Amino acid sequence: MKRNAFLIILLVIFLFTSSGYSQVVTEKTKKKISIGVGLNTDIMINMPSGIKARAINQGVTVLGTYNIPFGKSDFSFAIGVALSSHNIYGNFTVNSTPDSTTLLKIPDSINYKKSKMSITYAEIPIEFRFKSKSKVSVVAGFKAGFMIGSNSKYNGDGPIVTTNYTLNATGNQRAKFWGIKNLEQFTYGPTLRIGYKWFNVAGYYMISNLFTKNRGPEMYPISVGIMLMPF
Repeated sequence: MKRNAFLIILLVIFLFTSSGYSQVVTEKTKKKISIGVGLNTDIMINMPSGIKARAINQGVTVLGTYNIPFGKSDFSFAIGVALSSHNIYGNFTVNSTPDSTTLLKIPDSINYKKSKMSITYAEIPIEFRFKSKSKVSVVAGFKAGFMIGSNSKYNGDGPIVTTNYTLNATGNQRAKFWGIKNLEQFTYGPTLRIGYKWFNVAGYYMISNLFTKNRGPEMYPISVGIMLMPF
C-alpha cells in the first residue's frame, strides 16, 4: 500500500479518537470497539544463502475490532479487520517471472542506498482478551490475511540487471516495479499482545511462507513491535 494511503488511515484514526469525537461516543460503545496502530520490525527466517536482511525492517499495522465480553468477567472475544505492510530491506534485488522468483545478491563492488521489497495484506484477526482492573492486558489470537499489493525498489549505482528492470553503470539511479510474482495470496499465523492501558508489545508469527512452494524462497517473517490502542 502506498505511503499516502497509510497517512490517510492514521489521520482518520486520530480524528476518531480526538476529544470532540469522544464526547459523542458512549462508554458502552467504547468497550465494544477497539482501534489500534502498530509499528513493527520483521525478523526474516530462512533467508536464501548469501542474502541478508537489515536489522530493522519497519512495517505498519492498522487494526479495528468489535469486542464481545464474556459476561462481567475480565475476558472477551474480538474479531475485526486490519491492514499490514511488511518491508524487507537487504543486499538483494528481486527477480520475478511467472514461474519463479529469486533474490539475487547485489555485488559487493556496487554501492547502493536501499533495496527492498514491500508486501501489503488485508487481514481478519480473531482474539481472546484478558484485561484486569489494573488495566494490564494479555491478548492471544490468530489472523489470516490476503495479499493485496507488492512492489520492489532499488536506489543505488549500476549496473543492475533483473527480470523487471535494467540499470546502466552510470551514477545513482532508482527503479521500482509493482506486482512481485509467486507470492502466497493467503497468509496466517498466531498473534500475541501484552500491554498496559493503551500501550502494547505485539508479536506475529507467520506460519505460511511469503512465496508459493517451489516458486520462491521458503522464507517467512516473525514480526515484533508496539501497538498503540487509544480507543
